[in-house]
Amino acid sequence: MRYIHPRTDVLSQNIGEDTTIWQFCVILPDAQIGSNCNICAHVFIENKVVIGNNVTIKSGVQLWDGITIEDNVFIGPNVTFTNELIPRSKAHDTSKFKPTLVKKGASIGANATILPGLVIGEYSFIGAGSIITKDIPDYSFWYGNPATQKGYITEEGILLDMDKRDKNGVKHILKIDTDD
Repeated sequence: MRYIHPRTDVLSQNIGEDTTIWQFCVILPDAQIGSNCNICAHVFIENKVVIGNNVTIKSGVQLWDGITIEDNVFIGPNVTFTNELIPRSKAHDTSKFKPTLVKKGASIGANATILPGLVIGEYSFIGAGSIITKDIPDYSFWYGNPATQKGYITEEGILLDMDKRDKNGVKHILKIDTDD
């Protein structure tokens, strides 16, 4: 059963079953949202946006025309997406919008900024506050400003070192200790 909070402005009829949309969201008529999604408070979703199934979008996120979010994606609070490289006030040339794709299973930490026209790879992980300026490969772990690759990640969320070599120069992928 779908739940849409009464203090929202949801104009789209393209919303899947078991999706929850919390207060103060605005969703334009042509937006598509899959099943079993959680759209938290204060989220804005434009018309040419497609959201898959089992997606979590935390508070304060805006999804602009041309953004596609595949299944099982997590988008943290206040993540910022852009769709134009050189924006100008009162210049609305939608042909210049660059599509962005967030592939299945990806996680984007709070306050990250995603520049337009990029692909965020399957099951990749972007750390909080990161600035993403280029495509992110599948199963990779990135953070910083600008973000750089710091390792790899499994589908289960286990972070792995980038490049560890033993005394003989043999490369080994090792688990990063996250229990600090």
